[in-house]
Amino acid sequence: MKLPRPGSFPTETASGPSRDNDDKELDSGAVRLDIQSAIKSAGESGRATEPARREAQAIRLDAFRQRFDALVSNVAGVVVTSPENFRLALLGLFAQGHLLLEDLPGVGKTMLAKAIAASIDARFSRIQFTPDLLPSDITGTSVFDMHRQTFEFVPGPIFANIVLADELNRAGPRTQSALLESMGEGQVSADGVARPLPRPFAVIATQNLIESYGTFPLPNSQLDRFMVTMTLGLPAPEQEMEILRRAEQGVGTERLTPVLSTVEVAEMQDTVLSVEVAPPVQQYIVNLAAASRNSDALAVGVSPRASTALMRACQAWAAFAGRSFVVPEDVQKLAPHVWGHRVLAGPDHGAGAGRAAIAELLDSVPVPL
Repeated sequence: MKLPRPGSFPTETASGPSRDNDDKELDSGAVRLDIQSAIKSAGESGRATEPARREAQAIRLDAFRQRFDALVSNVAGVVVTSPENFRLALLGLFAQGHLLLEDLPGVGKTMLAKAIAASIDARFSRIQFTPDLLPSDITGTSVFDMHRQTFEFVPGPIFANIVLADELNRAGPRTQSALLESMGEGQVSADGVARPLPRPFAVIATQNLIESYGTFPLPNSQLDRFMVTMTLGLPAPEQEMEILRRAEQGVGTERLTPVLSTVEVAEMQDTVLSVEVAPPVQQYIVNLAAASRNSDALAVGVSPRASTALMRACQAWAAFAGRSFVVPEDVQKLAPHVWGHRVLAGPDHGAGAGRAAIAELLDSVPVPL
């Protein structure tokens, strides 16, 4: 069965999808029903044969790839960067993790985060972190109801599907720690009650590395909650020309319309979990983790949480490529981005030094056959 293809990857057009919202909802529902009926006809049940399971998995991955391409095409309508940067930026969302963008001011970090949020029909919150921001400004607080004579909890901006934490390192450690439980466990505890966050839930945070005045470095416990760190880098001359052309025409995120629903994103997250990681690849990750803990170049190696995060990220990266299995090249590609901010290397202990140290570590550990 061939599913309708909603978009190509990547696109360089400045406009969003041309269909209206009603058409998209109908098409999305039809695709979902086609996927479900195809999986059912493939015999995916307790009695399903191995060929039937493989066919069902192929159907899921085909639908995943089409939806992913549509999302990237939509974001690329306003953000000018490389295809690899788009994939890295979306890793956190589909691998059920979080993204930290570290770069110079003005390279498009906030625009990228807003474009991803605008491309999904989901609840979106933006939190501008400042030194006077309080934890309750993020998680919410209890307000006394005069009519009922009781306290009522008013949820904060963290109760959204996609949360943009802009300039995260401008808030103090007390406020930064308000994100720990929500990012690690998907819930907020307040007044003795644990309140679950909506699914999907992803935090996209930004920080400027060149400024030191009025900033507070993120502690290791906070950095460990981010699955991926990345930099966009400065654009190539032809990319900067495209940026100027779009700025001249007033192209911005307000022109974007959603191409995915939260239900579809949750289905894609489930598809990522179905990507196979063979024991030799798992052993490769374990060997790399052990090498990081014994390396003289690293003051602190990676934790088991980091190993799990790398495996999950590799599953998503394989799904982006339409594969139902992870290969060692996925591990080598993503290890610097997933582990670079979790290790202590070099005099500045920065993520850039960590990524370089992990890249060198990859050369010292053989790939299991």
